[in-house]
Amino acid sequence: MPLILGTNSIKDTGYDVANSCIFDRASTDSMSKSMSDGSSIKGTFSAWIKVDGTGNEMNILSHFQDTNNVFTISTSGSGVNVVDYNSGYSLQLSTNRLMRDPSAWFHLYVAIDRSQGTADNRNRMFINGVEETSFSHRTNYSQQTSGSHQDAISMNDGDCTMYLGGLGDGNQMFGGYLAELHWIDGTVPAVTEFGEFDEDSGIWKPKLVSGISYGTNGFYLDFQDASNLGNDANGGTDLTESNIASTNQSTDTCTNNFATWNPLFRKGTTTPAFSEGNLKSTFDDGGANEFALTTFGVDTGKWYAEVKWTSATGTGATATGILDMAYTGTADPNTSVTNAFGYFGNGNKNVSGTGSSYGASYTSGDIIGIALNCDDNQVTFYKNGASQGTISTISGVTYGIFASDYNNKVAELNTGSPPYSISSGNTDGNGYGNFEYAVPSGYYALNTKNLAEYG
Repeated sequence: MPLILGTNSIKDTGYDVANSCIFDRASTDSMSKSMSDGSSIKGTFSAWIKVDGTGNEMNILSHFQDTNNVFTISTSGSGVNVVDYNSGYSLQLSTNRLMRDPSAWFHLYVAIDRSQGTADNRNRMFINGVEETSFSHRTNYSQQTSGSHQDAISMNDGDCTMYLGGLGDGNQMFGGYLAELHWIDGTVPAVTEFGEFDEDSGIWKPKLVSGISYGTNGFYLDFQDASNLGNDANGGTDLTESNIASTNQSTDTCTNNFATWNPLFRKGTTTPAFSEGNLKSTFDDGGANEFALTTFGVDTGKWYAEVKWTSATGTGATATGILDMAYTGTADPNTSVTNAFGYFGNGNKNVSGTGSSYGASYTSGDIIGIALNCDDNQVTFYKNGASQGTISTISGVTYGIFASDYNNKVAELNTGSPPYSISSGNTDGNGYGNFEYAVPSGYYALNTKNLAEYG
């Protein structure tokens, strides 16, 4: 069976989410919308989220006037947070649970209804359909049943601007993926309007949302228009995009989760910098190799991926390959590492630490294809679509894909949803993926739908 770290793996959910949007913290990707005075009594947030796992406080949504007047929904090393701050907390929810797994999607639902008589019912949080009750910090909203907007409440305040992807001052930017995002002003639909438990697996899954009134400031983002990712699919005013391009659109979603680089895998002497939804790895150590490994590993089936070297040394320091997911050493896998199979920039290959000649050299701008055949214990590497030959591997090993280099060299991973523009466009036999070169027959993109069928 494949090793899948913390992922959703329903083969058929009944409702498929087609697209998500990547928000890159380093690029300060965000969206914004001017607000009018809406309801200070009721509001609802629902979204599917996949964090990059590398940040501290990261704001998913904020209603920002200034740092002393702000409503935020965020994730951090200390959990998931919902805050309304006006020179003091009128609302503060901070979970004890940590949500920082970069390989997993989760659903976050926040319901605010200040008309409720019970204090804890005025602000509720559900993660994957289950209500959170364990908080490190909890300050409930005061009760309000009617009336106009109050200055002590920044939620839906017309003096604020709504931001997705960060705080309004450009700080605490969000890194990761967002999908099926709803903000509802003035009503509180139940969490079951947005998801349901799968009858076979028991996993919480999205459902088609209908019949919702979004109110004055509300909107729904499905991210299906790559040329206008801030499009309000409910027909309201679109959000203004900042540093968002068509390549921010992704097919990595809560119903089909794709492998990325894993920023939590830190086995090299130093750690590379990850960006663009953990699809871009910058090996920035000046004197020693760093390496990146994927979130998914497999030991059965046939799998295809591409690594684009947007910058590379083009020598024996540049390496693309497969590595035992159980590896616990610190040496980079283009040295004497057991169960590492690599294709070097100088054209050589590495088989568990033994180097020899193999194929053509490659460097910046080249795309290396990896066709991993776990059933027949083989791996074939491709340079710009041309096979360099088949290498025998070892059975009984769970392999992930790796890349390695140093001195600010960059490897971009494409397991089917690339962070860069594709000039041709090729899918696997199931119609998944967007690859530069043709996928070998019988090989599949590394995503959870394919893993459920072939893994």
